[in-house]
Amino acid sequence: SIQDKNALHLYSVNGKYLGSETLKEEVSDMCVTGEYIVMGSLQGFLSIRDLYSLSLTISPLAMRLPIHCISVTKEYSHILVGLEDGKLIIVGVGKPAEV
Repeated sequence: SIQDKNALHLYSVNGKYLGSETLKEEVSDMCVTGEYIVMGSLQGFLSIRDLYSLSLTISPLAMRLPIHCISVTKEYSHILVGLEDGKLIIVGVGKPAEV
């Protein structure tokens, strides 16, 4: 049914509809950082999407617990993920040599 579907919609600053993407998870928190959308879900997945195409840039990372909050450091070097059990997961961004 339509009630069971989640979607991400993209609009311009002037309110023009630009596109949408159907999501498999329920989004619990999101953060727009530069040209990316970083999203956490109640199903425990951390996703990074391109801001303009809404497509996934990498496959979602499984955190195994519901994600309650997300933040990105001001240098864009790490993603901070707060989980339901109170743990803070720090995810390095970039190539392994850079992290």
